[in-house]
Amino acid sequence: MFMSQNIVPRLASALACGALAALLLTSCTTVPRADTRTAEREVADTERAFAKTMSDRDLAAFSNFIAPDAVFFSGPEPRRGKQAVVEFWKRFYDEPEAPFSWRPETVEVLDSGTLALSSGPVFDPTGKQIATFTSIWRLEASGTWRIVFDKGNSVCDCAKTP
Repeated sequence: MFMSQNIVPRLASALACGALAALLLTSCTTVPRADTRTAEREVADTERAFAKTMSDRDLAAFSNFIAPDAVFFSGPEPRRGKQAVVEFWKRFYDEPEAPFSWRPETVEVLDSGTLALSSGPVFDPTGKQIATFTSIWRLEASGTWRIVFDKGNSVCDCAKTP
């Protein structure tokens, strides 16, 4: 009789712990859906402000958008870290006129609202499209979007065939 009296409370306790563990695991694997439309606007606005640093010739402002651990596919090898990215991109800010410009056309944000992709055309000073870009942005704890990956791609300057 003594054993059977101890089993019931133990069993109830074990079931309660199991149910709590299942609830906790379920809540850990469910990603809350963010307001992605608002986040998409924020990222597009951030990308436009980032691009404006080029037309404003403001390397310091450019660097404020770069995450400390960013990777930019610039030149023959990736540039890793904010300092390496800014040092490489300095050449594009040295002259009085901007060598190129860009603007976002597409922005997508994860449901978590913490990571986003932006892409769009890159133009030469005459307005001719010369490339496209793709950037990955991360929302930091401060609420600031910072670029973590960036890659440009050439566009074909070939005649269109019918």
